[in-house]
Amino acid sequence: MNRSLTIAFVSVIALSTMACQRTTYTRSYVSPLPASPISPIEGQTLSPITPGQPGSEGQILVDGQDANANSQVVSAPPAPNVNATGGSVGRTDLLGGWSVSSGGDNCKLFMTLTKWSGGYRANTRGCSDATLSQISAWNLNGNQVVLKDAGGGNVATLSGGGTNFSGQTANGAPINFAR
Repeated sequence: MNRSLTIAFVSVIALSTMACQRTTYTRSYVSPLPASPISPIEGQTLSPITPGQPGSEGQILVDGQDANANSQVVSAPPAPNVNATGGSVGRTDLLGGWSVSSGGDNCKLFMTLTKWSGGYRANTRGCSDATLSQISAWNLNGNQVVLKDAGGGNVATLSGGGTNFSGQTANGAPINFAR
């Protein structure tokens, strides 16, 4: 009895499984859109370029004629801020982790571009020095990196570039951070 019940049960499961399977599978692709007609380009005659007009290029100069006689002088954009090492300092150059040291303490400084009081978010890890522990913001003032506390007060001001910055804390102690 158990054997016939088991065979019947397995048969029912097998038949129901076969009934659920798809025997034919057809993919229904979306047909591509027809190409849009391109309207013909209207033909018009262009006016000839008159020498001496602003914007005319390829002027033929006569001996003694100054090529810049009718030119306007445009000033160049201001040069980027350049630090003491000769390279410019940008906010994105300062992002990420740094090793910071001051007063015999070495720890990690992390700077992000998240807005924070007085600039952007910063934090330190593993600092036993009270001055370094209170760093919670930073800002770039020209070529100087200003580290700030939670209230927006200056903790330290540093300058440099590339992978090394050095300066002084608000109480006069030397401080530097490097990659």
